[in-house]
Amino acid sequence: MSKRAVLLAGGKGTRLRPYTVVLPKPLMPLDDYPILEVVIRQLIRYGFTHLTIAINYQAELIQAFFGHGEKWDITIDYSLEEKPLSTMGPLKLIKDLPENFLVMNGDVLTDLDFQEFYDHHINNKHLFTTSAFQREERSEFGVLETDDSDRLTGFKEKPSILLDVSMGIYMVNRNVLDLIPENEFYGYDTLMKDMLKSGNPAHIRRHKGYWLDIGRVDDYARAIEEFPAIKDKFLK
Repeated sequence: MSKRAVLLAGGKGTRLRPYTVVLPKPLMPLDDYPILEVVIRQLIRYGFTHLTIAINYQAELIQAFFGHGEKWDITIDYSLEEKPLSTMGPLKLIKDLPENFLVMNGDVLTDLDFQEFYDHHINNKHLFTTSAFQREERSEFGVLETDDSDRLTGFKEKPSILLDVSMGIYMVNRNVLDLIPENEFYGYDTLMKDMLKSGNPAHIRRHKGYWLDIGRVDDYARAIEEFPAIKDKFLK
């Protein structure tokens, strides 16, 4: 049985401007490779044989580079959005998805074990599983603590907190598609709220390894610096 993945590559990459004025975000380079090629090579290593790339912005450049997968002896096809549909909306356009499939952003750099993530979702019969990463977020401001009379009771200089954040990598059961409207802008955040309302909440699977969101300027700069020394971790 072939393993299927949907790669989300239709965004305009506004957080990476001016870089993405010339290139779509999934083609932004890391050393000698565009980030989406790094992702594709990883998925091949974990046994994925059919990849669908959801495209919109500068779609022709992505299609020209990746073709139909001949370079890697896999199947690559495309789902073209006529208008932006956010992260979950594009799934409604793909009519031949299997019972369970991987969905991920095309600009993620991680050493996630995709096979373990895939198996965990299926073995636990989850409807939707998010790969989560614990990220430290530091406040840019001094934080005032007060009591009910607005008297200062404490002060923290630029405190930090640990948050479980979505890595932009998901396992999805096909039944979730019933919640996604046709041809509408519909994001991950909305789907999570709708699943909570339906009484069938999603699950998370925490990853303690390496993860960067290349769509963020700071993370992209870090990836450019670190990737040459650690690329064997991703390109075995």
